[in-house]
Amino acid sequence: MPSPTEGRAWVYGVLAQHFWDFAGNDDAADVNLSMLQYLINYNTPDYYINTSPTMTYDWEAASGKGWTIPVGGGIGKIVRFGEIPVDLGLSAYWNVEVPDAAAEWSTEFQIKWLSPK
Repeated sequence: MPSPTEGRAWVYGVLAQHFWDFAGNDDAADVNLSMLQYLINYNTPDYYINTSPTMTYDWEAASGKGWTIPVGGGIGKIVRFGEIPVDLGLSAYWNVEVPDAAAEWSTEFQIKWLSPK
């Protein structure tokens, strides 16, 4: 069975989203949040390296305090448990710009069970 990434060394894309609340109650905080995520992934026969930070802007935050801008990346590998391919990945991001209450770093360990055609 060929690798799920066979023949595709580079994968890239962009996801843009915006969230509003429009029917919330008066006691809750307003939601007005933009998100932009780009994805760059380079596949080798044995592993992949990637970056896919999610940048956000909170339009309700005080002036100059709404941005979260992470920089970083990760590495992963597709392994098999019997016939089942599993994507294992580890990444870390440093937040270049953050609101006052946000973390300066984030890390992610992921396990994804894949079901290819």
